[in-house]
Amino acid sequence: MLPAEGSLMQPMYFRMVRRLLGSKRRAAFVVAFWVLIASLLAGAAPSLESVEDNASANLPPAASDSMKARDLVRAQLPGQDATPAVIVVRGEGADAAASAGNAVARITSALSESARPAQVTSVISTVTTPDAAAELVSRDRGSQLVIVPIAGSPSDESFQHAVDQVRSLASDRAGPTEVAVTGPAGIATDTVKVFGGGDKVMLLATVLLVLVILLAIYRSPLMALVPLLAVGVAMRVSETTGALLADAGIITVSSQTASIMTVLLFGVGTDYALIITARFREALFDEPNRPRAMQIAVRRTAESVLASASTIVLAMFALLVAVSPALRGFGPYLALGVAVMALVAFTFVPALILLLGGGVFWPGGVDRAAERGRGAGVWHRIAALVARAPVRVASAVVALLVVMSAGLLGYHESFNTLSGFRSATESERGQRLIQEAFGLGEIAPSTVVVRSQDDLRSTPAAAAIGAALGEADGVSRVGERPRFGEDGRTVFYEVVLDLDPYSSKALDAIGPLKEATRAVADAAGVEDTTVLIAGETAQNADIRSALDRDTTFIVLLVLAVVTAVLVLLLRSLLAPLYLVATLILSFLATLGATTFFTLTVLGDEGIGNRVTAYVFVFLVALGIDYNIFIMSRFKQELRTLHPAKAISAALTRTGGVVSSAGLILAATFAVLMTQPIRELFQFGFAMAFGILLDTFLIRPLLVPALVHLFGDHALWPARPTHPRTPPTPAEPAATPAAAPRPAPSR
Repeated sequence: MLPAEGSLMQPMYFRMVRRLLGSKRRAAFVVAFWVLIASLLAGAAPSLESVEDNASANLPPAASDSMKARDLVRAQLPGQDATPAVIVVRGEGADAAASAGNAVARITSALSESARPAQVTSVISTVTTPDAAAELVSRDRGSQLVIVPIAGSPSDESFQHAVDQVRSLASDRAGPTEVAVTGPAGIATDTVKVFGGGDKVMLLATVLLVLVILLAIYRSPLMALVPLLAVGVAMRVSETTGALLADAGIITVSSQTASIMTVLLFGVGTDYALIITARFREALFDEPNRPRAMQIAVRRTAESVLASASTIVLAMFALLVAVSPALRGFGPYLALGVAVMALVAFTFVPALILLLGGGVFWPGGVDRAAERGRGAGVWHRIAALVARAPVRVASAVVALLVVMSAGLLGYHESFNTLSGFRSATESERGQRLIQEAFGLGEIAPSTVVVRSQDDLRSTPAAAAIGAALGEADGVSRVGERPRFGEDGRTVFYEVVLDLDPYSSKALDAIGPLKEATRAVADAAGVEDTTVLIAGETAQNADIRSALDRDTTFIVLLVLAVVTAVLVLLLRSLLAPLYLVATLILSFLATLGATTFFTLTVLGDEGIGNRVTAYVFVFLVALGIDYNIFIMSRFKQELRTLHPAKAISAALTRTGGVVSSAGLILAATFAVLMTQPIRELFQFGFAMAFGILLDTFLIRPLLVPALVHLFGDHALWPARPTHPRTPPTPAEPAATPAAAPRPAPSR
């Protein structure tokens, strides 16, 4: 037996709905409540930008070897707590070496004067440290490096201002040479600028795009504004609450997370508003009293919408199993936003519609709005097509998804942050100059850390280890002299690889380099040796290992969450299996198409290292929404119709609104493609593509075809309560003619 409608919901909830939506006065109270909450939180919370943590999101787990090595470097070597800016100077003309040397002298002098930025702690150049010329001057002597450590946090405005001042001074003193400021300080500053410039464009584009689509769907200005106002309230409450939690150290929020939150709330919020208002228009056919019609609409959509929101929230919390800061810190803030959006959708949206009265349907009027809620003719034809040939439809869709998945043959990841900027930056130009003049590995040297129980300063072991490292596979050079830590038991070697330090080959080389160093230390007689490697290559190797581990756990947990929600919603063991299978197919096809488009067509260096995990979590959590909407409606229709007619009726009745919702959700994620960041561009493309697959292939064709094939067993072990004679294959779901209705209650 199928469960009764709303059996998953508590009666207390529906009593609350009746009270809140019983009249215009009560509706006005609900709207005022949300506006007041948003205003109070805005006054109490710090700005979200002031509490964003963009540094930890790009680091490996704190317990990883590279982070332990970084901590030893900072603890044992004086002055390592500052973030270095690297000025690269390339001479021009026939006497490039002399022009580069003169420019370095002028830049060093400017950064050593009292007028230099206060956060510049020192200057390391051939002028101040002549002994370091071998590392600071290129082989052809036409280029030189100047290292400028800058104190403070890279996320602070004062730090970014100091980097800008260094750039200005270097440019002013460069003369005829080419100069660029890069290094960790330059990269961090450029990252903030790239994100800051893109956010405003993204928000404006999202609002305009959603407004245009809503106007086309509703054909009513006021009704189109309702979802946008609801999203605005939810976004304000979510951002301020998130800022308070981040300020208290409970959650972390990064610029990327904030960008994704924007499009997620616009997409999900308008989806929920569309589902509720569609049922409201449908209810107006039989119930002219608007408050009662809205109560019916909320009651009939509550189970599916709350199941959808719960799936997304639980999927976001599933990210807490991750050890990668980029994934672990991603979930709680987005889960908060979706939960708030669901509450706003079920209270603010219905209340605002009731408060606006008949004007919300202007200029078409109530009757035309209600008529549009009955389902368009195109969905009758699609339902009939699926009913006539479910095997051919399912086979065609699966074959198409498999072909799209073939793009995965070219899949590989990128760990180079700078190559991910889709706009020109000075730090990227500086990195390119260093690679051309000094070699591939010079843009990101590694630090090999050897730690012993004995004092190494008085033994020949340290020199022997350094000499052996210079002969190791994949090593271009080793710094001339090792540096000893304050305790004498720790020695540090600067090692430059002969590989692109961000490439997969370089990441693969970290483990063998560590083992080779340990073997050399043992051969040199160093007892109880601990070998660690610091630097960007080692950190990326640890990030890759953590992401590989996290992705496996997250995939299994998210699939378990989605399956459990579907089992509870549908009271079925079979349906969740084939519905989840469609999601997996959709994900593989989406990732294959994204790989082909961004790598083969656009020429990206690789898929962003976190994109795959993000796409899986979001595409499964959001893609299941449309399966939930059609299957929950199918379950309702089964009370009066045979399964074949019930799935056709469900497809017909949900076709227009769910397709509109999917189009909006895809469009909002597509806005991320305006961002000048590779990861956000790829994520936005993948989500838009995958949502369109779910909206126009999986939900209207593949899922109904599978239901037709399983027939009475589609919701096994539940069985239809009213089995009927099967309809003829070409027979679409019946659409009752609209009966004359009394004028709606105001």
